[in-house]
Amino acid sequence: MLHSRLFVRRSLRVLVGCTVLALAACGEKPEQSAQEGMQVPVQVFQVEPKPAPIYIDLPGRADAIKDAEVRARVTGIVTEIHFEQGSEVEEGQLLFTIDPAPYEAARNQAQARLLQAEAQAKSAASLANRYERLIKERAVSQQDYDTAIAQHQQAQAEVAGAKAALEAAQIDLGYTEVTAPISGRIGKAEVTEGALVSATQATHLATIQQIDELYIDIRRPAQEFIALRKAIAAGQIDANAQGEAEVTALIDEEEYPEKGRLLFSGVSVDPTTGQLAMRAIFPNPDQYLLPGMFVRVRVEQGIKQDALLVPAQAVQYGASGATTLYVVKDDKAQIAPVKVGQEIDGMKVIEEGLNPDEVVIVAGFQKIRPNAPVAAMPWQPNDPEEDAIAEQKAAPKD
Repeated sequence: MLHSRLFVRRSLRVLVGCTVLALAACGEKPEQSAQEGMQVPVQVFQVEPKPAPIYIDLPGRADAIKDAEVRARVTGIVTEIHFEQGSEVEEGQLLFTIDPAPYEAARNQAQARLLQAEAQAKSAASLANRYERLIKERAVSQQDYDTAIAQHQQAQAEVAGAKAALEAAQIDLGYTEVTAPISGRIGKAEVTEGALVSATQATHLATIQQIDELYIDIRRPAQEFIALRKAIAAGQIDANAQGEAEVTALIDEEEYPEKGRLLFSGVSVDPTTGQLAMRAIFPNPDQYLLPGMFVRVRVEQGIKQDALLVPAQAVQYGASGATTLYVVKDDKAQIAPVKVGQEIDGMKVIEEGLNPDEVVIVAGFQKIRPNAPVAAMPWQPNDPEEDAIAEQKAAPKD
């Protein structure tokens, strides 16, 4: 009897449960159908071909536009240092004094030799003039006259030699005052007062670098250069670029505010690396760039007349690195795999996978899925919702 009652209770529970599930299922179908037919509002951007500059990002290294090593040109003891290390110096500014006493003595000795030579030359000139009159009167022999003329010429040569020796002595004396060969920032003093410096060894005293402008030396793979030439020859890119360049990343990953220009691109390939050498010049008024610093440089290569650009926030990034766009077709959201190129003023260049005049979804991703019906409205730049959407897209999707 007890077993019969338990069986009846269990049967009733199963029947009630099935009835509840059936009613729930019947209630979900109309709601689900309503959701599937609902159009999700999204903001869209219509793609139109337009001219766009083509850039290439390359690593580069900064180098001073002028780099002068100050070295000793005479031998002696450094008696005084006249600059503050790390300061700005002007061309011609006194930097070091080397003991001038030996060179002053050498200059005085050269002056004395010049006076002696001039006195001898004056005496020889008088003798030559006297013999010139006497030879006409046949009062002296021709040999004596020739000897007097030769002695006069020799005395003149000794005067010239003495003048040259005096000039050299004065130059050496001038080298005891070491001046800045260029304007710029001077580094540390490589010697101290009392140090012996040598002219034969050209002792290094200091280094001055002019950094109000800087060179940035760049290298690019030769195959990229060849590909660019082929694209220009095929008419895909116009080679009318102005040679502009910009530093896109410093050590702190910040962009550099000043624009530069490309000076030249090499015509020979380095056989060890397979790369071409390039050089750009950048103004450096605030000295954010320093010699030896490694940076990222963006160099303009040409103009692509029919580039397809979309807002950067329209690009979806997958966990595998794949990039896609949501495009609107037949009022439905469709996924389009694309190949993304460079970014220009917040717009991404789409190299493959997108056709002109297609409509791309820019905002409203969090509410749509593939093949979902959408209600498109024009994209409004700087929309308040974009920041939140961009944050949601930042994390890679599975």
